[in-house]
Amino acid sequence: MSGWFRAGPDGLTLHLRVTPNAGRDAVEGAESRDDGRQVLRLRVRAVPDRGKANAAVIGLLAETLGVPRSAISFRSGETGRLKTVLVAGPPGALARRAMALGGQAPRQKRAITIA
Repeated sequence: MSGWFRAGPDGLTLHLRVTPNAGRDAVEGAESRDDGRQVLRLRVRAVPDRGKANAAVIGLLAETLGVPRSAISFRSGETGRLKTVLVAGPPGALARRAMALGGQAPRQKRAITIA
């Protein structure tokens, strides 16, 4: 599987790098960080004020993974750019959808824009 997500009994744990206050909401694909960690890069238009960017992250992930917003919860990083979220649901189906978001290899960028 990919280094930016892990399947567990309750669903998927995703490691994200979020850019708030961007020009568009988009999933840009997987990326390897300088420290060797892999993350899924997201951009959201919302500003990082009073949870607006976090709400936009949840909305973007919910729409692209085909799950309700209530299925997504933060595990860490609510106030930073590097975040870890849990997506509740059947791990097999979620993993297949997640692979499509991240591309096959790190640093491959595929923008998925939400209007």
